Amino acid sequence: MAEYYNRVKNYLLDLDYNITYESEAEEVFVVEKSEAGIQNLVLAIADPILIMEQYLFEIQEGKPEVYRELLIKNRDIVHGAFALDESGKKVVFRDTLQLENLDQNEIEGSVNSLELLLSEYSDELIQFSKN
Repeated sequence: MAEYYNRVKNYLLDLDYNITYESEAEEVFVVEKSEAGIQNLVLAIADPILIMEQYLFEIQEGKPEVYRELLIKNRDIVHGAFALDESGKKVVFRDTLQLENLDQNEIEGSVNSLELLLSEYSDELIQFSKN
């Protein structure tokens, strides 16, 4: 769907994100905004949704308290949530948006939620990654 691809690309450019990788064939973008802590945020078009995902850290074995803390924090996140990848070891921030009525404000809201999470919760995330 070139229409969705171009719409998402234009929104990202309007929001001053640096597109470090893009593939129209795969309908994928990787973006960054260093000053906001956004590095390698992946946006994938999977009609009917846009998937946004950023790797945060790898969780160590035998640390159930980390899972508990992440689940508690999920309640405070405005858009998106913590999730685990298929291996169950990598913690990511993930959000999904409907493509049909997608507008720039929705993408901005999701990314702002990630930025806020990274700024408010960074000390805890760093500790989780070290344990």
